[in-house]
Amino acid sequence: MRIALDAMGGDHAPKAICDGIRSAAQEWRDDEFVLIGPEEVLKPLFADGFPSNVQILHAAEWIGPDEEPVKAVRRKKESSLVVGCQQVKEGKVDAFISAGNTGALMAAGLLYTGRIPGIDRPALAPMFPSLTGRGTLVLDVGANPEAKAHHLAQYALMGSIYSEKVLGFENPRVGLLNIGTEEGKGTELIKEAYRLIRELPIHFVGNVESRDILHGVCDVLVCDGFSGNILLKTSEGVAKAIMDRLKQEFTRTLWNKMAAAVLKPGLKRFAREINYKEHGGAPLLGLSGPIIKAHGSSDAKAIFHAVRQARLFVERGVIPRITEDLHRIERG
Repeated sequence: MRIALDAMGGDHAPKAICDGIRSAAQEWRDDEFVLIGPEEVLKPLFADGFPSNVQILHAAEWIGPDEEPVKAVRRKKESSLVVGCQQVKEGKVDAFISAGNTGALMAAGLLYTGRIPGIDRPALAPMFPSLTGRGTLVLDVGANPEAKAHHLAQYALMGSIYSEKVLGFENPRVGLLNIGTEEGKGTELIKEAYRLIRELPIHFVGNVESRDILHGVCDVLVCDGFSGNILLKTSEGVAKAIMDRLKQEFTRTLWNKMAAAVLKPGLKRFAREINYKEHGGAPLLGLSGPIIKAHGSSDAKAIFHAVRQARLFVERGVIPRITEDLHRIERG
């Protein structure tokens, strides 16, 4: 397998990307890894020598986190992010990972990699933590702020397939984010989406309220990108606030410090369950090639897990399965 990475994307690039690749190259020795970025920047980071299965693909430009996505993609055709998407389209690599500008990655994916036939809009699908330890795949969380009912139905199908093939959920439960669980609740968009999703060959469990997601009421949660982004960022903020507050409380007095020592193993497990670094990244489902969006704050560990995720994406044939199911539905 051949996997490319945007060496210049993310808050801690390029060092975190290179460090993550060192670990991945050692773990999967039969795979090849391509770091895309300026040679003069990347080579000094491997002063101790390149792993035999890592190479650099020179790209003189890169897209910053604050650049306007579409303009940047059209103007910087030799950027590491654009070159990576082109490599996937041309079949030169099996998957591409970037922790860079999310909007630019989506734009480059659409312009240079292309969509799966039958999919109107790709969706960004990260894992949302749950108290069950399984997590919930949420799509969309911002690739498309606005959506139509048939877009949500496509998200449901793609999410179900990805959850089964990559995450290992048997007969994954698919829910639709709503303000109530009753079938007749919600906007006209949600009501129509409910009707369309119910007809799909997936395990649809109906409407799901946001307060129940942490309790694992579904394996896949479908929503428009605007609602999904608010849900995701609110949850990240709450999780960080809880952990920060616990640290303050457990260091406040000697007795609290003693209690913290007893609770430390459990707290570490809880921290892992809500840590995005354990999941690595979010697939852009609906594109014609495997593209993974790693978190902008990804460190080497997160990059390693993003590589693991990309490998499963390719090995388990997610895109052929989505294409096959779409054709089956179209044929009736």
